[in-house]
Amino acid sequence: QVQLVESGGGLVQAGGSLRLSCAASGRTFSSYAMGWFRQAPGKEREFVAAISWSGDSTYADSVKGRFTISRDNAKKVVYLQMNSLKPEDTAVYYCAARDTRVVAPPTRSWAYDYWGQGTQVTVSS
Repeated sequence: QVQLVESGGGLVQAGGSLRLSCAASGRTFSSYAMGWFRQAPGKEREFVAAISWSGDSTYADSVKGRFTISRDNAKKVVYLQMNSLKPEDTAVYYCAARDTRVVAPPTRSWAYDYWGQGTQVTVSS
């Protein structure tokens, strides 16, 4: 069983930055693909970014060039650095994990087995 705990959300003005963290339990974190998803009120959960066990990353077009996903296997943490935030980035952000060594990290929510409780990010205009 894997537990994921997100932190780092909050209220920020447009153009600002936040760094989200997701701390994971489990002995095999280094073999997990990790993803970040978000869900705004009244909208479906959408893919934001993902990183494979080997460090390959992929991003949604809406955040490419502004967000960066990274991981620290020794600390069992995955990060999402969010820069140049926009009001449309406002959502609950979720961390997800899947024990897989595929080269390309999954971008679909159904591909992930474990989820965190989410952290709220609010960007004011």
